[in-house]
Amino acid sequence: MAHIHDHSGHDHSGHDHPGHDHGAGHVHGSTDKKRVLIAACLTAGFMVAETLGGLFTGSLALLADAGHMLADAIALGLAWYAFHLADRPATVRLTYGFGRVKTLVAYTNGIAIFVIALWIVYEAWERLQRPAPVLGGPMLVVAILGLLVNIGSFLALHGGDRESLNMRGAILHVLGDLLGSAAAIVAALVILATGWTPIDPILSVLVSLLILSTAWSLMRAAAHVLLEGVPPSLDRDLIARDIQSAVKGVREVHHMHIWSIDGASSMATLHACLDEGVDAYQAVSTIKKRLASEHGISHATVEPEFGQCADDNHDREHDHEHEHRHEHDAALHHGHHH
Repeated sequence: MAHIHDHSGHDHSGHDHPGHDHGAGHVHGSTDKKRVLIAACLTAGFMVAETLGGLFTGSLALLADAGHMLADAIALGLAWYAFHLADRPATVRLTYGFGRVKTLVAYTNGIAIFVIALWIVYEAWERLQRPAPVLGGPMLVVAILGLLVNIGSFLALHGGDRESLNMRGAILHVLGDLLGSAAAIVAALVILATGWTPIDPILSVLVSLLILSTAWSLMRAAAHVLLEGVPPSLDRDLIARDIQSAVKGVREVHHMHIWSIDGASSMATLHACLDEGVDAYQAVSTIKKRLASEHGISHATVEPEFGQCADDNHDREHDHEHEHRHEHDAALHHGHHH
């Protein structure tokens, strides 16, 4: 029980983490929260205007950008909510707190963007078969306004914390919107100058391909976290070797797992096989310090061992028990036949 308590206690206090000023991080988080909320409101407000503009002018490029802005307004809103939830402490049922909400949000958001982008590609194909009239003038006005709104959102987010996955995702979305608005402006100018309407679906497909690549990278990063993958910046085997060579008395490191709850802070569990006579408490303490200072792993559970690994013994006992039960069943079966 003490072990479970340690997990939750350590995790949500935030004060145990070496070299981490909890106060400063908290202030940064709350300003990031405000920045994301401003960008979400700007994006959502203009998305409505752009949808109406797209329907009125008959421009698919505007509708494509509005679709992108809808996904981004949701993403920014959820990013804000994730910041809001991250402030909550861990509970008895959720011992890691709400850190993974951000990752779930990123993953679902990625799927939503995928669907929107595929719809735009399909719609563009239809338009190229049967070109529809597009009102270039009003389209240009809406696209320019869109660009200005996106620049406003970008500036609101620009001063945020670059280390935060949540913040980086938000900035990435707004950059995609900027490009979408720029594409709509180009399409409007071409239509006004030449009257060539196919430019509208062609550029909308380019925007949707851009959205698809963004969604794909977002989903891959989120799926990696959800699958408890080793964070991309860390090498598990290298870290195990580093502990073996750097910490005195450690003969071998095995059963090592490294993962992240939210894509930002990393955790590890491992078995440390120690030489006879080594002070286990000292060794565990040194390993934890080394993981924090050299590899940025803020929370680690280290199981010290002398001689045989407890898990090996457990496996052997389990196999022996299984064999014994198998023999017992066979004997019963044999007796039943007689």
